[in-house]
Amino acid sequence: MTVSAIGLGAMPLSSKEDRPSHDDAVATVHAALDAGVTLIDTADAYAHDEAEFGHNESLVAAALRSYGGDTSSVLVATKGGHTRRGSDWELDGTPAYLRKACEASLRRLGVDAIGLYQFHRPDPATPWEESMGALRALADDGLVRMVGISNADVAQIDVARSIVGPALVSVQNQFSPGWRYSADELAHCADHGLAFLPWSPFGGVSAAGSLDATAPAFAEVAQELDVSVYRVTVAWHLAQSDAVVPIPGASRPASIVDSAAAADLQLTPEQLTRLNG
Repeated sequence: MTVSAIGLGAMPLSSKEDRPSHDDAVATVHAALDAGVTLIDTADAYAHDEAEFGHNESLVAAALRSYGGDTSSVLVATKGGHTRRGSDWELDGTPAYLRKACEASLRRLGVDAIGLYQFHRPDPATPWEESMGALRALADDGLVRMVGISNADVAQIDVARSIVGPALVSVQNQFSPGWRYSADELAHCADHGLAFLPWSPFGGVSAAGSLDATAPAFAEVAQELDVSVYRVTVAWHLAQSDAVVPIPGASRPASIVDSAAAADLQLTPEQLTRLNG
């Protein structure tokens, strides 16, 4: 399945302490769709606390229903395996829980099958192989069309490939200018035909351009091109590999519109050398 070069990370619409109102959040999703975004990344655990578990999925579903245009090509990617106890984040990677979580996500999203279902994070109390078997079963039973994993290392990716089979299409790991420790996983995905979705893609940069040693280069390039440092950062992600599909978070329409424009931003080899340094 082909999706837009850049997706929308919907987490800030539900998890930020100062999250937008429902109407403003819906407007952000609509702005993403207007900008040509056809991948929306959500999760059942994206909420302030346990009491509103599923908030983000319900919000995304409502935004898609109220959109005036065609949404048939939009891929909604959700996740299961994180639980919430109060406002704390906990884990449950057991097959029984993942099936229960998937069924609940189906209801909240209002679909017969989830486009892309991702295992949110390895659960140390559950063998990885058992969690992967659960994902394979969800695909085999038609509850999900495609499977992804998140926060996985190279060895875990290979185990997932062997168990889940061709239904496995993506890996979502933390990767950004200030956090490049998933470079091996990114390269491994590119070698094996898997999409790599970097979460927290702006880590290490800010509007001021100074959170770590790499940020000044991003600010300099942004000034040269007369665009935001965030747009440069998304373009840098795209330049890493054809396998990379950034999913920048946004809580305002202007933010996702700016990020989506990075698909048309060309960085020179010299600029990339500075940004990769």
